[in-house]
Amino acid sequence: MPLLAKADGFAPLDWAVLVGYFVLIAATGWWFSRREVSGAREYFLAGRQMPMWAVAISVLATATSAATFIGAPQEAFEGNLTYLSTNIGMFIAVTVVALFFIPAFYRHNVTTVYDLLDVRLGSGARTAASWAFLGGRIFASGSRHYMAAIPLSLILFRDEAPGHVVLAICLLTAAAILYTLVGGIRSIIWTDVIQTGVFVTAALAALFIVLGKIPMPLGDLYHELLKTRIGQGDTEGSKLAVLNLGFDLSKPWLGLNLAEVNTLVTAVVCFSLLGIGSYGTDHDLAQRMLTCKSAVQGSRSVVVAILINLPVLMLFMLIGLLLYVLYRRPDLMGAAAPNYQIDPKNKAFLEFILREMPAGLSGLMMAGLFAAGLGSCNSAINAMAAAFVNDIYKKLRPGQSDRAYLIAGRWAVVGWGIILGAFASGCVFWQRESGQTLIQFALSVMNFAYAGLLGVFFTAIFTRRGNSASAVAAILCGFFVVMLMQPLVWKLWTPLVSESLAATKIAFPWHLFLGTIVATSVCCLGVRRKPLAETSP
Repeated sequence: MPLLAKADGFAPLDWAVLVGYFVLIAATGWWFSRREVSGAREYFLAGRQMPMWAVAISVLATATSAATFIGAPQEAFEGNLTYLSTNIGMFIAVTVVALFFIPAFYRHNVTTVYDLLDVRLGSGARTAASWAFLGGRIFASGSRHYMAAIPLSLILFRDEAPGHVVLAICLLTAAAILYTLVGGIRSIIWTDVIQTGVFVTAALAALFIVLGKIPMPLGDLYHELLKTRIGQGDTEGSKLAVLNLGFDLSKPWLGLNLAEVNTLVTAVVCFSLLGIGSYGTDHDLAQRMLTCKSAVQGSRSVVVAILINLPVLMLFMLIGLLLYVLYRRPDLMGAAAPNYQIDPKNKAFLEFILREMPAGLSGLMMAGLFAAGLGSCNSAINAMAAAFVNDIYKKLRPGQSDRAYLIAGRWAVVGWGIILGAFASGCVFWQRESGQTLIQFALSVMNFAYAGLLGVFFTAIFTRRGNSASAVAAILCGFFVVMLMQPLVWKLWTPLVSESLAATKIAFPWHLFLGTIVATSVCCLGVRRKPLAETSP
């Protein structure tokens, strides 16, 4: 078969590139794991010797999952650029985390961020928060793991049949577990640096290739997109709109449009909470910041990460806009319009990769996608193992050697990896029933854990109140409030209250806002355990 032969799928050269990528990652893991890991703290914190710039890129790689790689282009393809406005909230979030959370973590020399809750609220709060993180991370990373398996299913089986996607999940789970076992967080961070280069290079290549297929000057293309209107009524806007105020005094709920996800008010209020939850209370991302040499370096790493994230997100959304022109605007494409119809939503970028990318570059694109997917999965498994060993296992088996805890940590990697893969398999069916886009689904499942965790951390850091009992109650209440607002559950109980409430639609970012308010209030009901002077930043 000719090396460049390509028929709406993978050519031999694509396979060669993809295999080369996995060989590179395996070699990188071996290289950075040659130094023997001395104990659990070295395995999970890399001796706090990682350079700030590498940690920042690793944070970016962890945050940029398969949901971004596939979902961000789809957001622009189906809608416009308003998803970019969510970064306003993220900038607010990293400022809060850099000024208050990270200095507190370093001052108390924590191994996981939940150690801080032990100092401030008691060991029960630490244990409850760790379990909440483990549950929430299974939800969040499991959903992303499922998304990374979609393209693998398309490559191997040419379809997305549930059984084929589950098999792809099993293959990716095995790869993630084996890699995470090798060298701990140090090798993961350095590999993230390489994988970031891979998926950014792949995205840039896709941008220029799709741009080359559109027979219009850039200026004319810009004006056509600017004139294009999407939505209707209150939600109508330009294809290039970045801001949607989402505020109308004629509406109930104080004029807020709670049904829309990408509004300015939602970005400032809700996505700032989501960002604080991600970077400040979720050990998956926070673990990287704890590997820096000092609190200042850790704080800088998260700020640099969010600054880099904006142009990367813009890159993926520009790809989505161009794919919209390619596939949905034959009036602009003319004779250059594709002679086939793409599958329903969530596949525009994947269809382009498999059908339109030259042989070799399709392999590079899939390598970039797997780089995003495996990078976030590897880090999640390592972070879950760290939280389990440090905050739960050590309480059950105190006084063991650091080497014994290292062995336990590696067994925990295997166990949580298997659980993550099992949940990802369940997401194959859950996401299809939810009706949400891939990126909305990935973000919304975080709310179950983040609502309670935010309430507990806000109480611990910014107030004089709270204890173990109120922290446990807050985590449970946060979960319960978010559960009540899930569409299927909402339909069950709201008609019993009022018809107008049953007809109200509340977008997932507001689930987190309301859940956090309830959780913080509940946690503050407890009497504080230690003076604020011992724990405040």
